[in-house]
Amino acid sequence: MSTMSLQQIKQRFGIIGNAPQLNRALEVAMQVAPTDISVLVTGESGTGKEIIPQVIHQLSTRKHNEYIAVNCGAIPEGTIDSELFGHEKGSFTGATGSRQGYFEVADGGTIFLDEVAELPMQTQVRLLRVLETGEFIRVGSSKVIKTNVRVVAATNENMQRAIQSGKFREDLLYRLSTVPISLPPLRQRQDDIYLLFRKFASDFAEKYRMPAVKLTPDAVEILNAYHWPGNIRQLKNLVEQISVIEQERDIDGPRLQSYLPQAEEFFPAVVGVQETKIDERELMYKFLFDMKNDLNELKKLVVELLNNQGDFNLSHDQAAVVNRLYHDINLGEQRMLPPAPIKAEPVKPVVFDPDTYREPETEDYELHEEVQESLSLEDREKELIQKALDKHRGRRKYAAEELGISERTLYRKIKEYDIQG
Repeated sequence: MSTMSLQQIKQRFGIIGNAPQLNRALEVAMQVAPTDISVLVTGESGTGKEIIPQVIHQLSTRKHNEYIAVNCGAIPEGTIDSELFGHEKGSFTGATGSRQGYFEVADGGTIFLDEVAELPMQTQVRLLRVLETGEFIRVGSSKVIKTNVRVVAATNENMQRAIQSGKFREDLLYRLSTVPISLPPLRQRQDDIYLLFRKFASDFAEKYRMPAVKLTPDAVEILNAYHWPGNIRQLKNLVEQISVIEQERDIDGPRLQSYLPQAEEFFPAVVGVQETKIDERELMYKFLFDMKNDLNELKKLVVELLNNQGDFNLSHDQAAVVNRLYHDINLGEQRMLPPAPIKAEPVKPVVFDPDTYREPETEDYELHEEVQESLSLEDREKELIQKALDKHRGRRKYAAEELGISERTLYRKIKEYDIQG
């Protein structure tokens, strides 16, 4: 493969950069394009994985047929089978008519499944059948439909970890990743960062009809040393912000640094170190949620003790709660309760003496306090989600990564709390 042909591909698809890993990924994409081999594109969020399936489709014999890109993480679990494979009239509530799915519409073409690790297990089974036999069945139908679709998938997750946790089928991964293509993070493309900055600056200058922003030498050093957790997407958004907000077209180091998240803690990237996604405040809230659950379990245990006049045997789960709450207390010669689910001899009943027991005077207050506590914790979760959305200017995919949850979970939380962002 000649260098010229590779450069032509870069020019055609607007790809900037000469990093060896990027060139290798494009070369593999060009080699597999004429075939029908399934491809799995891996890489961090924002590295531009969506460009690889476009290259593959446009260089294949399918280029005159449909190309459909599907974000698997953005489609609700209850409707994703219908979106991919179609449905018949009356197959579920709201199905007022039959509908073709993407695999039917894209017959003869290419489907790009972005965030493929977010597919529900039931959908993974259906997808595996399509890949192996070229057959699928619409939701609510028994008729087998044939399709000839080339599948290119992408993910930013560790797929081996997803398999070990039971989130993803191992056989489906092998079927999808006949040829794996990996895109490098931006921090590993040092020579490309400033090239990309200048390209984005030129694009936004043309879009907003203003001179392009330029960086001073000290700003270029900061740009190249920053670790870019959001990769190319983050860089592009930063250039757009600077292009629109700044009056001066020459941007120096301090001005650029003010646009970088956590600029005061700015350090060069350390390769191989995973960036943390949970700050101290979120850890505190997670601890509060766990503590609240333990306290509620303890309250239930006390109520059962009172209702049974003190004659009560702890279950394994209740024993585990007590052990967890009192593991750091010295009980002298007393033995701790056996942790669940280990089988042990029956625990000695706790004897309640009604003659020495006094009703708490603040019982109603405690109940009220528990309700307020619950509402407060929900507010904290809502506050965290809102702040993540504000920080990333409504970009839900990036906000979900910041919170350490899947994009589908974030969509559900946004709907549950009616969050605007």
